[in-house]
Amino acid sequence: MTAPLAVSLGDPAGVGPELIAETWARRAGERLHPFFVCGGASVLREAAALRGIALDLELIENPGEARAAFARALPVLGGGDGAYRPGFPDDPGARLALASLEAAAALTHAGAAAGLVTGPIAKAALAAVGFAFPGQTEFVAHVCGVAAEDAVMMLAGPSLRTVPLTVHIALAEVPARLSAELIVRRARIVAAGLQRDFGIAAPRLAICGLNPHAGENGRMGREEIEIIAPAIAALRAAGIDATGPHPADTLFAPRLRATYDVAIAMYHDQALVPIKALDFDQGVNVTLGLPIVRTSPDHGTAFGIAGTGTADPGAMIAAIRMAGEMAARRAASD
Repeated sequence: MTAPLAVSLGDPAGVGPELIAETWARRAGERLHPFFVCGGASVLREAAALRGIALDLELIENPGEARAAFARALPVLGGGDGAYRPGFPDDPGARLALASLEAAAALTHAGAAAGLVTGPIAKAALAAVGFAFPGQTEFVAHVCGVAAEDAVMMLAGPSLRTVPLTVHIALAEVPARLSAELIVRRARIVAAGLQRDFGIAAPRLAICGLNPHAGENGRMGREEIEIIAPAIAALRAAGIDATGPHPADTLFAPRLRATYDVAIAMYHDQALVPIKALDFDQGVNVTLGLPIVRTSPDHGTAFGIAGTGTADPGAMIAAIRMAGEMAARRAASD
């Protein structure tokens, strides 16, 4: 695999630029696949300096130059740039973040990059400058020509992998959004993704219940009986090792985590609370179901600590490492 990874800057007022610089500084020890950043050269330089990193930058004209440059300098592609004002997001910064995301996604979809790693953005700031998508996942799916419902978010860390079936909606809306068809459709995408990108030949899917105690035989809700259990039966009939519905309050205990490869949750916090409790500084947001590799650190812009040098680079390092590993598996199987 010779193509580098493409990294988008994220919001320049957040922790993304300094963590990208820190990740490049640790490239040898972490044995990371070569990557380049789309735009933001002066932002990266100033963020690195504020963090005390001796950062060499090299402007490149095309992704093919990144591999040779990577050993001596952080390759930066494109002339987009702006002011570095950590902790103070503004419209020019949001436009820079959007331009970087658009360029990195397009290059990856065109095959010039082996995978895409997206820096953290502020959704409201992007919306204010015309970004019409709920988040980066939906945008990347659009670039790839994939329906948003077929781009499945998986959170992956050293201790756990989780998938929320519903994401950024009110908790009160979750029961109406759930259906056996949704569970089956997304679980199939998850199983195929674990096979292709993570090398798991026969993925084990543990599927959560929606209600306390997984409904307790209908006493606390009937979604498990009427929606979730029939979906699990359909998955098993299709040859997928799916179990459940499991009570979510016990499924994430250490002993039980060893019995499955991914937990499929019914709503956002049911999936994200356990992984952030276990793997906050190493969690990676992976998008399954795309023709390209896409990962992101599983944290936000952290405007409150941007520029203080206290942000942990673990999740950014993990996201870049995971993207490289996923891309290598795809290259080996193609």
